[in-house]
Amino acid sequence: PPRHPRPDGQDSYTISEVVAFTGLTAHTLRWYERIGLMAHVDRSHTGQRRYSNRDLDWLDLVGKLRLTGMPVADMVRYAELVREGDSTYGARRALLEATRRDVQARIAELQDTLAVLDRKITFYSDATRPYEAERTPTR
Repeated sequence: PPRHPRPDGQDSYTISEVVAFTGLTAHTLRWYERIGLMAHVDRSHTGQRRYSNRDLDWLDLVGKLRLTGMPVADMVRYAELVREGDSTYGARRALLEATRRDVQARIAELQDTLAVLDRKITFYSDATRPYEAERTPTR
């Protein structure tokens, strides 16, 4: 679903607003928090979750990591490393470098697949050209 822009100057969002901004479901947001993928989310005096711009930035990163195909366990590990602080930069980098290698391998695989599709499309375009010429009336 299309994502909605964040309002300027606002830094407190309800779960329904975050759903609209991110396209994630409320269930997914609560699950992320439960498994430790999201840091503790602040609560209002009535107990409602209140997400910050920093939380939304984190969710954007998590979305990108999901697109890489990174396993949830690795995303949770990355989140734990972030919460542990600056001393974990090396471990975070290593995790991201491994993910980058996986993404590069998938890109290469997709490029090979695209080349096969292009060859097939060209073959069928060339093969159907004489038949299309027969059907086209001449004037």
